[in-house]
Parts: sequence; C-alpha cells; structure tokens
Amino acid sequence: MSYDSENVFAKILRGELPCAKVYEDDHVLAFNDIAPQSSAHVLVIPKGAYVSMDDFSASATDDEIAAFFRAVGKIARDLGVDATGYRLIANHGPDSHQLVPHFHVHILGGESLGAGLINKKS
Repeated sequence: MSYDSENVFAKILRGELPCAKVYEDDHVLAFNDIAPQSSAHVLVIPKGAYVSMDDFSASATDDEIAAFFRAVGKIARDLGVDATGYRLIANHGPDSHQLVPHFHVHILGGESLGAGLINKKS
C-alpha cells in the first residue's frame, strides 16, 4: 500500500476537511472518530506521510516517534480512560481492513470493551 496524498487524513491535516480535534502538537493530530465504536474513540495520526506502523517505525524521526507515543498516553489520560483501561488498535494492510492509507491509532475506552480483539459493538 503506497501513501495516497488525497486520503481523508491528509485532507484533514491540510485543513480541507474538518475534524473534532482533541489534541495537536508539531508532530501529531488527534480527533474524535466520526463513527465511534465506544464512548471514547479517538484517532491519533502523525502529521508526516506514513502509511502504516511499519512505515512509521522505519522512516519517522526519533522526535516524531517519541511525540506520537507520548501523545497517545496523554490523550488516554486526558480522556480519563487510563484509570479503567483502553484498547489501542492500528491496522496494517488489506488483511486487517486498513481503510485509510495513513498510519493511525484508535484509542477506544470509556466502557467495557469485552474480551475479544475488537470492540463488542463492531
């Protein structure tokens, strides 16, 4: 999967599409999912053009990687889901049904997510 600069997250980063922003810094943007699968469902994306976790971990700078994962932790704390637990999901490629070719992590929480790999509402 190659990076498509016309993907929905690239358009959000360029300000062409709106989002319900919950966090932003020099390297990261996070916003509420438009079709939430739990009471807290936030997408965290790097501002760089990375397709997947594989691409991000191999190509991003140390500053981008540190900023991304620090942001994920901060957002979970800000949402209050750190106290009871949350799930992180990052899909990679067609077998995982990655829909947007821009690396992103879903933070899901705020309620019991069940014992399965994905949310009980999926």
